[in-house]
Amino acid sequence: MTRSPAPPPTAAPVVLEQVSVSIGGRPILRDVDLTVRTGDMVTLLGPNGSGKSTLVRAVTGLLPHARGSVRLFGTPIENFADWRRLGFVPQRSTATGGVPATVREVVASGRVGRRRLLRPAGPADRRAVDSALEVVGLADRATHGVSQLSGGQQQRVLIARALAGEPDLLVLDEPTAGVDLPNQQALADALGRLKARGATILLVAHEIGPMAPLIDRSVVMRDGWVAYDGPPLSQEVASHTHHAHDHDVAGDHDHAPHVGSPFDWERRGRA
Repeated sequence: MTRSPAPPPTAAPVVLEQVSVSIGGRPILRDVDLTVRTGDMVTLLGPNGSGKSTLVRAVTGLLPHARGSVRLFGTPIENFADWRRLGFVPQRSTATGGVPATVREVVASGRVGRRRLLRPAGPADRRAVDSALEVVGLADRATHGVSQLSGGQQQRVLIARALAGEPDLLVLDEPTAGVDLPNQQALADALGRLKARGATILLVAHEIGPMAPLIDRSVVMRDGWVAYDGPPLSQEVASHTHHAHDHDVAGDHDHAPHVGSPFDWERRGRA
């Protein structure tokens, strides 16, 4: 059996080359090129239906690509197996999932991929959970029920759960949607601490808000294409890219078909 060549040690966390994705026979992404370099925070902007969420689902393995190549840390996604290196926070999800749980229990579930089968949590797991809670500013809420928290605080719990797995790449799909300004600032503070540690962040956003100083590069999607890839855009320009042509195709809200991925449990069909 022929093995794929080992990726170079400095391979970029994400490389998309001429990637196209179709859902139900309708093209959503069209020949997209994108590179996210180690330590960068890249934000994906664009109106509803532009393909932002479809792109992150292609990166996380939730949607197959019809053409082109997706590489994670230098490995073609078809051969990629070290999924614990990638943390994913989905759009408009809740931390409870309808099951009563404390904040610590939800965050600790992010360590499952780091433990051997049936092995109980050890000191390293507890340290990772404590660190994740501290980063998102919820250490004092560890024993609280998640259902008692606000929507913005629940988003921070989901980020902490992803961080508990100690990923090298964090992908977030509109984590500030519907979140008030104080929680937006708390999210920005958490991402700032991660960035200072050298984390790589790919962020879908429609409002930059307090995260503006953290962004290294802006990528604007339009009708499935990359319309802009360059220095960070101002809040005013970013807001315009989101609201322009909102009546166009609703690619970001398609009910995608089921595909195999370590993040399938995170998937939500969205109207």
